[in-house]
Amino acid sequence: MAISLQKGQKIDLTKGRAGLTNITVGLGWDPVKKGGLFGSLLGGGADVDCDASVLMLDQNDKLRDQKDLIYFGNKTSKCRSVKHSGDNLTGAGEGDDEQIMVDLTKVPQDVHKLVFVVNIYQAKQRKQHFGMIQNAFIRVVNSSNNEELIKFNLTENYSGLTSLFPGELYRHNGEWKFSAVGQGTNDFSIGDIANRFR
Repeated sequence: MAISLQKGQKIDLTKGRAGLTNITVGLGWDPVKKGGLFGSLLGGGADVDCDASVLMLDQNDKLRDQKDLIYFGNKTSKCRSVKHSGDNLTGAGEGDDEQIMVDLTKVPQDVHKLVFVVNIYQAKQRKQHFGMIQNAFIRVVNSSNNEELIKFNLTENYSGLTSLFPGELYRHNGEWKFSAVGQGTNDFSIGDIANRFR
């Protein structure tokens, strides 16, 4: 049974799980349902296109190479340890909306942290924000048997914010740990987010 985390909690991912080498990080969200004329005036009729990405950072939390940013425009890291499932334009449907597959054995030793982020595509132009999104979550699954290991439901009100840092994987004493971050920001694009780590 998956461990349900709260914001700020950290958990050992690989300790005690010797065979855990490949994981799938699933990110999901649903558009808020709004009806009637008032709902459409508030933008309820437009699809909100959220994009999941991952930044591979060094010991100093720096993004050293543009190719260490994995998103719909760069689906595979240069070391081939991280792969993106592709772009979901609407958030429609059950389960994960986008997935990022990680082979922990292939992540280079100089990569200390994998930071997962979701941002709204063209948020500024479309006048969209995370107040138009509900049921957001991040989960970690053992890829070999589809066992859900961790789930973090993002229950805070992120209204007015355009990017979200749901969680991160990081090395600690030779093991991988997961941290439930749940921080929202006003970054408008994946480029803005990457610039935070330059």
